[in-house]
Amino acid sequence: MKKIAYILLIALSTTLFSCSLDSETKSAFDESVVFSNYTLAEYNVFSISETFGHTNNYRGRFLPWYGFNTDAEWYVSTTIDNKSEIATYAITVNNAQLNLDNGPYNEIYAGIERANICISGLRKFGDIENKADMAYLLGESLTLRAFLYYELLKAFGDVPARFEPINSETIYLPKTDRDVIYKQILADLEEAAGYLPWPATTAATMTTDRVNKAFANGLYARIALAASGYALRPEEGMVGTGDAGSIRLSSDAELSKEVLYPKVLEKLEEVISSGSASLYKSYEQLWRDFNNFDIEAGKENLFVIPFGDARGRWNYTFAIRSYVEGKNMAGAVGPTPTLFFDYQKNDQRRDISCVNFKYEQDNVIEPAGIENWYFGKYRFQWMEKQPFTGGNDDGAKPVVMRYSDILLMAAEVANELGQLDKAKGYLLEVRERATGSDAASYVAALGNKEAMFEAIVLERKLEFVGEFLRKGDLIRWNMLKDKLDESIAAYRDLKSLSGDYAFLNPEGDVWYREVGNTIEFYGLEGERVAPEGDEWNKKGAYLTKDTDGQTEERASTVYTADPNQHMYWPIFQATIINSQGSLVNDFGY
Repeated sequence: MKKIAYILLIALSTTLFSCSLDSETKSAFDESVVFSNYTLAEYNVFSISETFGHTNNYRGRFLPWYGFNTDAEWYVSTTIDNKSEIATYAITVNNAQLNLDNGPYNEIYAGIERANICISGLRKFGDIENKADMAYLLGESLTLRAFLYYELLKAFGDVPARFEPINSETIYLPKTDRDVIYKQILADLEEAAGYLPWPATTAATMTTDRVNKAFANGLYARIALAASGYALRPEEGMVGTGDAGSIRLSSDAELSKEVLYPKVLEKLEEVISSGSASLYKSYEQLWRDFNNFDIEAGKENLFVIPFGDARGRWNYTFAIRSYVEGKNMAGAVGPTPTLFFDYQKNDQRRDISCVNFKYEQDNVIEPAGIENWYFGKYRFQWMEKQPFTGGNDDGAKPVVMRYSDILLMAAEVANELGQLDKAKGYLLEVRERATGSDAASYVAALGNKEAMFEAIVLERKLEFVGEFLRKGDLIRWNMLKDKLDESIAAYRDLKSLSGDYAFLNPEGDVWYREVGNTIEFYGLEGERVAPEGDEWNKKGAYLTKDTDGQTEERASTVYTADPNQHMYWPIFQATIINSQGSLVNDFGY
């Protein structure tokens, strides 16, 4: 992989905003020099992505804490503290993890400011009409800015709109109605797509840590689905006034499904017909390659967070719990205890996504307990090319978008537009990879729009668990609290071996054995007698064991405040104080 040297944009920003630009000799950081030279301009575009790796941004605060709890992913600990209050929708404005001067809110805006400077400079001096390489840099900057704004909107709801470099009059801005931002970044992505090549067709798009047209189109779709969907919104004209808001659709006609969905389907089908990406045949190989830093474009992954090979805390946070270099790591979040049972037995995603064992000292493998499941997609044990030897950073590059998301978004939108047969075709591609020949009869039986939608809701859960798309999906479908409640009820049924889980051994027993550095279980699929062979170990009452009310403790701490009212984080106190009165929290914070 090409090593990227970043030039921080601070020096450029200082020069651009200085009052003393009298010298006749242009500085090396003069924007007319920087943004008319491809190499210098590219370095400064790289500086946008450099912000991802900042300690309290994506690396150590945003990615480890956004996206759960859902009906697919639960925070494992039931201890109530400043960490768990984030996951359980009880976050406060002074949360110790996120109430930081350099927390994600401010760091993401730092990336947006760098993007604004690049976009402004490239428009002025990049000769975009005649230079395809400079046009690519503009498209990359527009796409990264759109991505960063979408991340702010999904975390905080409404935020200030900044689409030009900061000047003395725009240092402090109030919140803007999110619809203004949605419309701008959708327009930006439409423009960007015209500048961007398909994956693996140019030097810049050979790897997935740089943007490409397939990702820009997919990001347009993801943002449009959010913009046209449900969300907690302040009432009309009340953004930034402290309004509690209500869950509703946008009242802006330009963001209606009727307007956006035909555009979304067109963009998704452009990706599909381009042949620029495809599904892995093996779901396991997809994630083995992920753990070995495979960022070759033209496969299934369309874009990843561009952490360096020794940066980022993804596996450190989300991998199977493991004992590495003298301490326990990972396993902070995992699949809900019942997700394993939502898969068909022959679904190749099941045993990759839902793991019920952990690695202890000396690489001893042990069952984790029915409450504690881990994402098998992320494993230190699969990091073969660059073995993980400890520390807080592992180099794993979180996947932002995969081709399977293109297909499932296309299925959802086509279904909504009344094109059921087309929707079935897109769903079938994803389902066939998962369950083989069984997929055809499953998809064929989806006889109407409602059945297809329910299938898509389930499929996205099964396909993307541990990739933290679920929270955004549930919000836009207006299903967040309902699905959390369903998940809690299912967990109670599992622990009492009732309802959908009455097929399990009534004694709650399972058996396990070590196979190839993993554990194979017997008893999780309804088996009620001991397996043959001496190598099996019995775990009595494994499914039903309850220590000091553990079942109810777990069930009652999935959320401790109303998730419908707290689906967004507040803007934190440190930022509010520094805003000179321009920022006010809504949603009851």
